[in-house]
Amino acid sequence: MFMQKRDTMHPSSKNLLLAALFCALCATLTWAQAPAQNAKPSAQPAAQAAQQNTAQENNQLMPVQDLTPPSDAEAAKLATPPVQPPNQPSDTTAVNVPEPKKNGKDQFLFKKDVEEVLLYATVVDPHNRLVTNLDRNAFAVYEDGQPQQITSFHRDDVPVSLGIVIDNSGSMRDKRPKVNQAALNLVRASNPKDEVFIVNFNEDAILDQDFTSNIDLMKEALDHIDSRGGTAMYDAVVASADQLSKGAKQEKKVLLVVTDGEDNESRVSLEDAVRRVQADNGPTVYTIGILGDDKEAKRAHRALERLATETGGVAYFPKDLSQVDEISRAVAHDIRNQYTLGYKPSRPQSEGGFRNVKVEAHDGRAKLQVRTRSGYFAGQKRADNQGAPAPTAEAMKH
Repeated sequence: MFMQKRDTMHPSSKNLLLAALFCALCATLTWAQAPAQNAKPSAQPAAQAAQQNTAQENNQLMPVQDLTPPSDAEAAKLATPPVQPPNQPSDTTAVNVPEPKKNGKDQFLFKKDVEEVLLYATVVDPHNRLVTNLDRNAFAVYEDGQPQQITSFHRDDVPVSLGIVIDNSGSMRDKRPKVNQAALNLVRASNPKDEVFIVNFNEDAILDQDFTSNIDLMKEALDHIDSRGGTAMYDAVVASADQLSKGAKQEKKVLLVVTDGEDNESRVSLEDAVRRVQADNGPTVYTIGILGDDKEAKRAHRALERLATETGGVAYFPKDLSQVDEISRAVAHDIRNQYTLGYKPSRPQSEGGFRNVKVEAHDGRAKLQVRTRSGYFAGQKRADNQGAPAPTAEAMKH
């Protein structure tokens, strides 16, 4: 147990000590209350500052919206969903565009995959008069007996790339002046935007004038008469088709072939020549045979007729030279009044092979006859691999 200390302080001193302690206690209480009173008025500005900072942050993240009601036009635009393009074939070339690929320079390249087959069709009535007022619904197209969907249709006078291929063998010497004049009249009666090249052939095919629209240049080329040697017509046809394939600017292509005898010099056969001009998008061939009545003339007749009918053209056999000019004008009229029909084959062209083609037309009144190519080899390279080699466009220039 602890022992208590005895108090020995004088009473007056004790009173003074108690007074001092009381004063100290009061001072302590006054100091303790002062911070609380000082802190109270500063708390309100701090809370306001915090609210202002929050409001500033909100204004940065969520800008004040314009609450003005939209106009009627704007409201209709907002309410109308975007129109998606229909996934239907158009009246132009059917194109399949695959996913874009980069070419290594961060630039996207698109590749067209055009499968459309174009047919140029002439329609005549039972009296052999041209019918030029039909619409798309009047036609039906068949490939290998299967109906095809027509993807493009035109009945306009479109420019053509035309090759005039004339026999320059010895037997044509006296016929060339009238034939040349008829060829020039054909060009004058054709579309002014046509491009024409001139080939004179005997045992060789010579490109005397490349594509041009200049009548004077054509006349000069036609006047290159060197009537001698044999007749290599099939070689000339193949080389001219090659010239069209490589150099033509126009989609529509035509050959006019004029001769007075049977082919007796070509390295390729008639069968080969027909195959070459039946390549996809090959030319329509018109032929003029100034022939006699002998055996050789009959074979020439069959050859010219086949070249024309297989490609949708016409074979003409005038009785005398006076009819050649009239025929040339008829050819020009025929070319300028054709329908252009396009379709995408139900069987891909990549499968290759020969495709038979048939076009029908009707107007509800009379039976109409349609003249177009009888078929084509899918893929232009198909015909180039058939038979013996033939002169090319380059070979004709030498």
